[in-house]
Amino acid sequence: MSKWNKETTTNEILEGLDLSGKKVLVTGASGGLGEETARALAAAGASVIMAARDNTKNLEAKERILSSNSEAKLELHELNLASLEDVRSSAEEFLSKNESLDLLVNNAGIMCTPFGHTTDGFEQQFGVNHLGHYLFTGLMMPALEKSGASRVVCLSSGAHLICGVNLDDPMFERRDYDGWDSYGQSKSANALFAREFDRRYAEKGIHAFSVHPGMIFTELGRHMTEEDMASLMERRKAQISADEDSNSSDNMMSPKTVEAGAATTVWACVEKSLESQGGHYLADCQLGVPLASEDSSPGSCSMASHILDDKAAGELWELSEQLTGGVFN
Repeated sequence: MSKWNKETTTNEILEGLDLSGKKVLVTGASGGLGEETARALAAAGASVIMAARDNTKNLEAKERILSSNSEAKLELHELNLASLEDVRSSAEEFLSKNESLDLLVNNAGIMCTPFGHTTDGFEQQFGVNHLGHYLFTGLMMPALEKSGASRVVCLSSGAHLICGVNLDDPMFERRDYDGWDSYGQSKSANALFAREFDRRYAEKGIHAFSVHPGMIFTELGRHMTEEDMASLMERRKAQISADEDSNSSDNMMSPKTVEAGAATTVWACVEKSLESQGGHYLADCQLGVPLASEDSSPGSCSMASHILDDKAAGELWELSEQLTGGVFN
């Protein structure tokens, strides 16, 4: 049992740790959780590559970090996860400058967006949140392997409880689109990807974890309408009313600070005891806990059974390989 909890901050996790010599790449580093993750790891001495789609916003985030820590080792890197061609060129640029990578934090994402498609024609939440990161991680493998003991941290969400991955129709081509179903599917995909990645590469010293940061008010929710939020609240009420435990509290919906929200990501990056827990889903700086039943009210550390399904994880990997062109050995 971890000594940390949902109030734990990034600074508490990293207190006394020296990450000098460690190289980290954080996607979506231009604000919110990504910026805080970059700030915290740089404060502990790591060299951090801040990857983001918007160069201007990314530069502003870098300057905010430097204003509080002029010694921070930060480098900007452009990454557009909505285009496989851009992902490939981004990875090529990184590898031309860097031999190794100790930590890859797949933090970037979009949430509850209107129906739309990526450059390659993928439903955009599945395309950006999962497929873009799947390809980028695969292309980073030479650098991750060179490190010898590296980690991949994938930002999932408690929203994975909404639904698993519909492997027959992941792009909503034959079913009605729902922004929350799409987001939940993409977050389940992130968790399944970490699980299958660890199964395949743990023996090479590369471990993967998925993380639920908690509910934090950041730019991630910029696409949400009042109706979207009302829909989410109705889903939560329905889940709670179905719970047999009358003492259950809705702690999954209580907001965290950004410093507490990024803490589980940082914990996944540095906690030594997690070496034996590769592929696991983490929340509140704890190991995730399987739901007793799919109808029980989820707490913030709850895992749905569909993200523990090794068969689904393998099938999602194969589908992702087909859709992105396959880059993993």
